[in-house]
Amino acid sequence: MRRPHWPRRVFAQLLLSQTVVTVGVTAVTAGLFLAPVSRELDRDAMQRALSIAQVTAQDEVIARAAEARDAAVVQRNAEQIRLATGASFVVITDVDGIRLSHTDPGRIGQRVSTDPEPALRGESVTAIQQGTLGRTARGKVPLRAVDGRIVGEVSVGISDDSIRHRLMSMATGILLCAGVGLAAGLAATLVLARRLKRRTHNIAVADIAALLVEREAMLHGIREGMVALDPDGRIRLANDEAVRLLALPDDCVGRSVDQVLPQGRLADVLAGRIEGTDLPAVRDDRVLVVNRMATPDGGAVTTLRDRTELESLVRELDNTRSLTEALRAQDHEHANRMHTLLGLLELGRHEQAAEFISEQSGSHAAVAAEVSEQVQDPHVAALLAGKTAVAAERGIELVLSADSHLPDAAVDARALVTVVGNLIDNALDAAAGPGPARAAGGPVRGALPPGAVFFPGRSPASAGPSAGSRRPVVEVALRADGPVLLVEVGDSGPGVAPELRTRIFEEGWTSKQAPAHRPRGLGLAMVARLVERAGGTISVGEAQLGGARFTVRLPEALYIAPVEA
Repeated sequence: MRRPHWPRRVFAQLLLSQTVVTVGVTAVTAGLFLAPVSRELDRDAMQRALSIAQVTAQDEVIARAAEARDAAVVQRNAEQIRLATGASFVVITDVDGIRLSHTDPGRIGQRVSTDPEPALRGESVTAIQQGTLGRTARGKVPLRAVDGRIVGEVSVGISDDSIRHRLMSMATGILLCAGVGLAAGLAATLVLARRLKRRTHNIAVADIAALLVEREAMLHGIREGMVALDPDGRIRLANDEAVRLLALPDDCVGRSVDQVLPQGRLADVLAGRIEGTDLPAVRDDRVLVVNRMATPDGGAVTTLRDRTELESLVRELDNTRSLTEALRAQDHEHANRMHTLLGLLELGRHEQAAEFISEQSGSHAAVAAEVSEQVQDPHVAALLAGKTAVAAERGIELVLSADSHLPDAAVDARALVTVVGNLIDNALDAAAGPGPARAAGGPVRGALPPGAVFFPGRSPASAGPSAGSRRPVVEVALRADGPVLLVEVGDSGPGVAPELRTRIFEEGWTSKQAPAHRPRGLGLAMVARLVERAGGTISVGEAQLGGARFTVRLPEALYIAPVEA
């Protein structure tokens, strides 16, 4: 024989369990209600029996007959009282407890089955007792003569059957009310079960548990951040990757986005104050792509993708592409030099050829020596060298101010390279705008020695032989004052309007058209976050070159060499 199985579906389990609970609660409630009613009926029956006994004991005829032990008179009067009151029995005894009346005449002259002593001592007694006539509610009082002497006992009983009959008549109404309540509960349970069936798509309980385990494994195993918000904007779920990318505290669940994230574009995107798809945002030094989707309950689910490494690779690709173009141009210039040298040799002008070679090699050596003397940090020096080639290809003069000095003591060289590199990139983009130097559509060559676009200590005004052939200029200044580093990057571009000098540091804001392979508006935002994290400041103003000047102050960017005793 197969054992019955508990239903697997959620709605079926709910229906069955709620039905059992409803029936059980109704039955218990009805029982708890009927129990005191039964006790009250018993007390009422005992009081009624006591009252009948007290009235019977006041009958002088019965008292005199009991004193004379005249059973016939006592029996006749007792039966009249029993029939008149509806009692089950009216038993009268003498002082020895011998019956003088009974519903069964054959028991007259016998001793009563229950103890008559309390009543014969003058006490009134009520009780539910089992006697010769079954279970009855009894009232017992002493029977007194005219002079007050106790001459016997009066015992009146009301049958348990009559009590139960009254109880059942009352219980019918109680059970009817209970049945109505049970029907209402079952109807509500059925409605709730059907609604739950629709909401749970009629899946089994085991499937729900499996789905929960799989969801937890999936959410915490994927390499994309995911944050779920409730309708009030509080975080109700954040997977491990989201906690890492957003640097969320351990107690972020249950708190609003504005409580766990600083004010800015990222918080606005997560909270839904900024809408769109693939929105770029910056958290510390990370570049994130955020997508937010509303849920039917009024909440939202936000996904986060880390584009930091991809953004770095794209920037390196851009720099490599620019450097390749610069090397191609320098190769062309180098070929021109070789042709010039060959011509001088073929013409027999050996002295002029030697002077030409010395001039070319000496110019590059002097530039390298001055750069290494002013910028001793190898990372920043290498960055400036790479940006020099990029600037040369774009026809821009990159100038290192004469008072620049950076010791080889950077605390975080990677962050410093990011800050300086992004500021120079932004300045190069601004300086490369349309102008006399770019009217031909390509870099201006001949105004400076080929490849020598990085001139430490030279004034921008002296960059070319004439103002008409002057190149666009970007000037970089690096100054150290103890542990404090001051970085200034100015350009000869159009500058930044005063009303836009705070917006340019917002993620995603740009005045340029974004290329197809990556979004714009992240470089300055990343610089601002890195500077703020280091406890520094960044500002933008007007440069002497006519464009914008970015000033960064980093208070703890450099090591201080210990003073020897």
